[in-house]
Amino acid sequence: MHDVKRKPVVYVVSDSIGETAEFVVKAVASQFNSGHVDIKRIPFVNDAETILDVVEEAHASRGMIAYTLVLPELRRIIADESIKRDLLAVDVMGPMMDAFGKLLQIDPRLEPGLVRRLDEEYFRRVAAIEFAVKYDDGKDPRGLLLADVVLIGVSRTSKTPLSMYLAHKRLKVANLPLVPEVEAPEELFWLHPCKVVGLTINPRQLNEIRQERLKALGLHAQANYASMERILDELEYAEKVMRKVGCPIFDVSNKAVEEVANKILQLIREETEDGK
Repeated sequence: MHDVKRKPVVYVVSDSIGETAEFVVKAVASQFNSGHVDIKRIPFVNDAETILDVVEEAHASRGMIAYTLVLPELRRIIADESIKRDLLAVDVMGPMMDAFGKLLQIDPRLEPGLVRRLDEEYFRRVAAIEFAVKYDDGKDPRGLLLADVVLIGVSRTSKTPLSMYLAHKRLKVANLPLVPEVEAPEELFWLHPCKVVGLTINPRQLNEIRQERLKALGLHAQANYASMERILDELEYAEKVMRKVGCPIFDVSNKAVEEVANKILQLIREETEDGK
């Protein structure tokens, strides 16, 4: 069998979105028929640990790095570490910044993302969205302690849509499904009750939602997941957990995501004002 040679990987490292460096890499790759390399973008890099991880991965895969980092210390780390490993690394923006500094006789602002006029609000929103994705559906209970708000409830109570909606409002949201067979992580009970929001729903509506979900997946609509007995058991268990946490509970029955999200935002505003 013929051994297909793997394409080298160009790691695009940026303290912003990484579009500038990726555009340059693609423009250069087009001069070599584009298809000879794979591009892996690593955005929002702001610490040495991430840089070291990327350098190690690029070295192990015999790839190269193209980077747009405005902070001199990060540029220095990636350059030094690449030299140590005899790894190709190209500073896409640094030389031009240095040249501008000499031409204008002033120091650069050293703020990531100014090329797109990205302000603090934009970065917070992007970070919040990434947070919501990373800590969706209880993937990592450590996220509960890092979140601005934690949504808990049984399956199909709009936890993920609400998380994404609130993330666009720049809130870091983690969500956790409550399942009778799976004990809630201890981190949940370490949180102040005002940081947790319980979501509940009318059993009959949940039954309909789950039946439709099963049909969409091509599964039997009468599966235990959608049975009324199972639903009642789950809701009862979820209510016990919510009572133990002592958190506010919102009924999402027949309510749009925006409506529930606005109530949660109002609750958070009130808690913030009370805490002043």
